[in-house]
Amino acid sequence: MSATSKILKILAFFCLTILPFTGVFAQVEDPEEDPNVTESGKPRDTIPRDDIYDRYMTAEKLTLAYDHLHEKDVMWEKRIWRLIDTREKRNHHFAYEKKPFIRILLDAAKKGDIQAFSVIDDEFTTALTQEEMQQLGSSVDTVITFDPETFQEIVTVVVNELNPNDVKQYRLKEVYFFDEERSDLGVRILGIAPIVNRYDDNGNFLNSGPMFWTYYPDMRRILAKTPYFNESNDVNHMSWEDVFEARIFSSYIIKESNVYDRRIQDYKTGIDVLYESDKIKDGIFHFEHDLWDY
Repeated sequence: MSATSKILKILAFFCLTILPFTGVFAQVEDPEEDPNVTESGKPRDTIPRDDIYDRYMTAEKLTLAYDHLHEKDVMWEKRIWRLIDTREKRNHHFAYEKKPFIRILLDAAKKGDIQAFSVIDDEFTTALTQEEMQQLGSSVDTVITFDPETFQEIVTVVVNELNPNDVKQYRLKEVYFFDEERSDLGVRILGIAPIVNRYDDNGNFLNSGPMFWTYYPDMRRILAKTPYFNESNDVNHMSWEDVFEARIFSSYIIKESNVYDRRIQDYKTGIDVLYESDKIKDGIFHFEHDLWDY
């Protein structure tokens, strides 16, 4: 065997045995290397991710259209108004510190993603203008002071932003109906309104009522892309639309459609209000139950 052949065999052996390991060693990272710093020593433009993976499932979630309803198929219908109290344990996610539900509504309204409606009525007849929606959740006060040297009057305009903790209740308007085509009792939410307390200039409580109304069917696309805090699992693949569609909240009935258009508190007091609320809820259940023969 010639010297040239021996040299070629040595080179082939080196390529097959030694070079593959050099690639493995080259991929080992320096434990002291900062992944947020480039080779030039300058910091990267991106902010470190506070997570272990990219979350995109909720952000790309789409809403499923409701089944079409025809008037001839709806044999029974009842409109119900409910109250959600965020102080109840099952409703704590409405007051989640980082992103309370009222902030979701206000941000969507101010960006123009949803339409807010006046509280003149709860039938979505009067839409708020874009300027009025920009002012939702804020109030303007005029403070008058005097210059200590010249005694001249100084007028200062102060803008007070809403404290999310002040919104402790939400009102729901929904419709229960029985669909003959599917032989099913269903419920669909029509509107959601945050409830705020109103005070006079001296800080005395006046009353409480809705701040504005939102039309839930138009809100679904926004809520479907907004995750909510799930206390049992941080993976949190559920959205705020899931909260309302799956009824992940506690509430009680404050009104049903009636000839006097009055709420329960208008004709009941004390504990009787809750008894009447349960009576209405049981009446809806028994209506469906009595439709079937066993």
